[in-house]
Amino acid sequence: MKSVTKPISLHATRTVQRRKATAITEERDDLAVEEPLEIRVEDRPVAVAMRTPGHDEELAAGFLLTEGVVARREDIVAIAPARAKRGGGVEPNIVNVKLARPEAVDFARLTRHVFTASSCGLCGKATIAAVQARSPALAPNAGPRVAADVLAKMPPTLALAQETFQRTGGLHAAGLFSPDGKLLVTREDVGRHNAVDKVLGHLLLSGSIDPAQVVLLVSGRVAFEIVQKALVAHIAFIAAISAPTSLAVDFARSSGQTLVGFLRDGRMNIYAGADRVGE
Repeated sequence: MKSVTKPISLHATRTVQRRKATAITEERDDLAVEEPLEIRVEDRPVAVAMRTPGHDEELAAGFLLTEGVVARREDIVAIAPARAKRGGGVEPNIVNVKLARPEAVDFARLTRHVFTASSCGLCGKATIAAVQARSPALAPNAGPRVAADVLAKMPPTLALAQETFQRTGGLHAAGLFSPDGKLLVTREDVGRHNAVDKVLGHLLLSGSIDPAQVVLLVSGRVAFEIVQKALVAHIAFIAAISAPTSLAVDFARSSGQTLVGFLRDGRMNIYAGADRVGE
């Protein structure tokens, strides 16, 4: 499958007026880049994500995976920037996905669902039931068992890999870890859901990572949609440096997932699936 990767800076410099006590100085500051990405399927627009440029192919693949449009790498024929209407170049903020079976896509449902999710969030028992019907609960023996001391070392490891955050302080991060604590992949983005979609897209496109044997770690809080995305990708173990929401906890429990929150400073709260956390 053809993949196009273009070196892109994740940060931009702007002037800023700094005030400290009575002193005022004009300086330059590094900021996280935010630009819109239009995702197309078979040349039809289906979503616009406000994202940090880079790894756009992974973002599109992860988005389509968690929306149920694709399930395997083989479902995607190609992902590439859309061709410009004039000049023969490419549109850097438009990515087009070609599918093996485009006739199977319900474009009306996909567009309607994306609009609903972006405007008010997934909500209601009917919507949650539909998600769980598409992605049944995991078996108790599914997923990795991870020692507590290994879990405790994951946040510092993720932080060291957040190069753009260290410069800007303005990006979320998501990472996939092996059960022994090795960081397999990490992505940064202005949107926490985008960061998750990027690592899940990497998981799908690379084909080299077993989703049943990873821990998904996010740098901030974890809401329902992140736990739902993990379930669609067959990831049983989710950890967050900050707090989960009540719906995220309820969904993880009903889906057979492990959910760890406040994973920092050697402490953690285990909200669901404690059997997967070892001594």
